[in-house]
Amino acid sequence: MTALQAATPILWLLSGLVAGAGHFALLRWNTGLYLSRGSVLRAVTVQALRMAVTGVLLVIAAWHGSLSLLMAAIGVLLARMVVLRTTAIP
Repeated sequence: MTALQAATPILWLLSGLVAGAGHFALLRWNTGLYLSRGSVLRAVTVQALRMAVTGVLLVIAAWHGSLSLLMAAIGVLLARMVVLRTTAIP
């Protein structure tokens, strides 16, 4: 087993963390767009892009195998916990 093969699950975990952090950080901003008097089209576009980017990451991970998908999904879930704890509403 090469060093790259050994590091692959960790790289998928990190990519899931980054994608998940972006996904859930944008969720807060996206909610603000829906609640404001601004354009609903902008809010829907941000939501669609947010979902698409996360979905594409998970599909690419699935193409690389079940372990890659599992590690990326765990990264997304860990990022969710971190974002929720760091951006708590007072």
